Amino acid sequence: MSKKTLLIALALVVIVGGGVTWWVLSKPKLPPGFASGNGRLEATEVDIAAKYAGRLKTVEVDEGDTIEPGQVVATIDTEPLEAQLRAAQAKIVEAQNNLRTAQAQTRVKKSELDYAEKQYKRSKQLVTSGAVSGQEADVDLARAESARAALIGVQAQVVASQSTIDAQTAEMERIKALLADNTLRSPIRARVQARLAQPGEVVAAGGKVLSTLDLSDVFMYVFLPTNVTGKLALGADARIVLDALPGYPVKAVVSYISPNAQFTPKTVETAEERHNLTFRVKLQIPDKEKLRAYERMVKVGTPGVGYVQLDPSAEWPKNLHLRPPSEWPKLPEIASGTTGSKQ
Repeated sequence: MSKKTLLIALALVVIVGGGVTWWVLSKPKLPPGFASGNGRLEATEVDIAAKYAGRLKTVEVDEGDTIEPGQVVATIDTEPLEAQLRAAQAKIVEAQNNLRTAQAQTRVKKSELDYAEKQYKRSKQLVTSGAVSGQEADVDLARAESARAALIGVQAQVVASQSTIDAQTAEMERIKALLADNTLRSPIRARVQARLAQPGEVVAAGGKVLSTLDLSDVFMYVFLPTNVTGKLALGADARIVLDALPGYPVKAVVSYISPNAQFTPKTVETAEERHNLTFRVKLQIPDKEKLRAYERMVKVGTPGVGYVQLDPSAEWPKNLHLRPPSEWPKLPEIASGTTGSKQ
């Protein structure tokens, strides 16, 4: 290596070392009662899946789209179900016609029965006077009994027709429920992270179609040493500062502290190694309204720093004071119609 090359290398080392030293020394130190850790922004992943097997007909959204609760995001081919629905509706119409016919016959048979019973009563009275023979009275009785049997028969047809209507109506409602289940809707306000199936593919029952991120459930995991987590309480105040938005802390709370240490073998429990144990701590962003206003900047994996308050009486340093919405950076306008639709 020449002397000139050696001098250049030494100069680079001095510059890099000086830069690192300046960054470390210039980085604001936390006052007592606070701790911090690096982390990445995360959100709860919600998969939208098919309830029944079928061929995927359409996928209405693309990756990166924001979808609303109840919005149609995909459909499955329902042509066989639609044919079954038409068949059930036709059977209902047929059963309704049969019901009307049976009800009309019921009225006729009831009139015939009334006439036959009156005829038999008259014949029975005339038998005592000899105006009518006993044989004629027996014939009238038989006619009345036959009319009663015919009435019972058409009444049974009315019941059968009504039962058919009820059964086919239930079948129609079942098919409609299947049709509704084959239209996939978003259960929450979310951002589409990935399309897991494409139109034309056959998906199994429970097959995932879209992977989405719940925009109302955003958090960051940080890893803190034992001497910090031992003083940290659930529900403690916290702040998240993203590398992309330095100087704009977001309010958070400590919602979870892992009961298991990480970054060291489980079998190592010496006094020295216990100081190297770290615990996973979850910082949850509770302010849904502010989160929604800036949800376009919520990107899973965005690095940042999480700060926790160990002492509730300690005052947050000035650089971690929360800013009112009016002081937040303005987001660029986006053309209407791009969110929640195919691009």
